[in-house]
Amino acid sequence: MDTAGPNFYDDEAVFATYMRHRHRLDTPNEMLEKPVILELVVPVDNKRILDLGCGDAAIGKEFLHQGAATYIGVEGSRKMVETAAQTLTGTSGQVIPQTIEDWIYPPIAFDLVLARLALHYIADLAPVFTNVFQTLADGGQFVFSVEHLVITSCDRGWADGTPRQDWIVDDYFSTGVRVVNWLGSTVQKYHRTIENYFHLLQATGFRIEELREAHPQRNHFYDTQTYERRKRIPLFLIFSARKSV
Repeated sequence: MDTAGPNFYDDEAVFATYMRHRHRLDTPNEMLEKPVILELVVPVDNKRILDLGCGDAAIGKEFLHQGAATYIGVEGSRKMVETAAQTLTGTSGQVIPQTIEDWIYPPIAFDLVLARLALHYIADLAPVFTNVFQTLADGGQFVFSVEHLVITSCDRGWADGTPRQDWIVDDYFSTGVRVVNWLGSTVQKYHRTIENYFHLLQATGFRIEELREAHPQRNHFYDTQTYERRKRIPLFLIFSARKSV
């Protein structure tokens, strides 16, 4: 059965595999995506931060140690909520067990809204972007990452559980749901084009400041072969947008 959204990560085997992937050496999340996120959002001093699809909330703990005023993570996966709560123990951070789509966003409550690799699980982003816009203070920043569109366009050419050697880009302009093999199971994700994200941000009222693809940096990697492999194709697309004053 194909699982949609955060429920996918509540499967015991999937969750265990995910955690192994996240903690292995030279994981793409840590070596590629996270450095760009940090570059775009720092400094976080005195910022009120909302993290959509916060996962284990590890970055929230970092932000609070760096001087963030508040941190709230919204997470729909029960197992991720439990992990995030453990991560935030001893801090002022909070995790809310709710989906990104259904949470009631308080108006003008945050200076930074973050969404890391969560939005490609959502079918309709327009109301989510509207909610993010209204929950940000004037001048607030919205930073999000998604799987790169050359990845989400087509899943052919890869056997799950083995290092991918070939990437097929096909059906790029046929946007919508994709059922893909991931972490030993199948999950629904949603493919969009760069134009889709760009125009949706503009239509919501955001001013787009940065578009990044997490270009590999040698100093971020322990292993030379892994670094060379990561130069072959982009894995992430990252936007930074601003609620104009």
